[in-house]
Amino acid sequence: MDPDRALVERALAGEEAAFRQLFARHRDDAARVVYRMLGPSPEVEDVVQEVFLHVYRSLKSFRGDARFSTWLYRLAVNVTRMHLRRKRSRPRFADIEVPDTAPSEETIVLDPAEQVDQRARVKALYRLLEGISEKKREVIVLHDFEGMPAKEIADTLGIPVLTVRTRLFYARKELYGAMAADPSLRAVVAAVAERLPTDSEGASVQGTEEA
Repeated sequence: MDPDRALVERALAGEEAAFRQLFARHRDDAARVVYRMLGPSPEVEDVVQEVFLHVYRSLKSFRGDARFSTWLYRLAVNVTRMHLRRKRSRPRFADIEVPDTAPSEETIVLDPAEQVDQRARVKALYRLLEGISEKKREVIVLHDFEGMPAKEIADTLGIPVLTVRTRLFYARKELYGAMAADPSLRAVVAAVAERLPTDSEGASVQGTEEA
């Protein structure tokens, strides 16, 4: 049996240790999604805790039609979306202290100059992400940052695969076009362009044109 499904069944039977294991297995994945959608905000950890509160309350609704991780991503996206809407405006990323990585991710030790450069790039990236629509941001975060295939994104967001690819096309065009125009992020765009798929998963970073 799939280990997640077994843990879900045990948690539903009232075994608290099983839910703690689910949390331990998937906390970092949920935190990455929240961080990349919300931005480097001091509220990230609060939102992650809210995600798992929803997991606890909604676990009985998990039917096993999709992987547990897909169901969790859906909750993480929805909870973060609600959090942003409650604030009525997105956080001003440039005005807050920026951590180097999402909470709990392993961090490579950099010298002070490299740390300053990295923080500046992260600030610049999230400032640009702030400028694209919520729907396009969700898709590009899940696909290009999390490496999730289009079909799984469609299942996660409850939209057709074609819609995922259309949003991804325009999200890439907006975000990577803006990044290419920022001197501090041009090298990042070049690195991203080398690893992104160019066929069935959507348009490449460079040379995108509206159909």
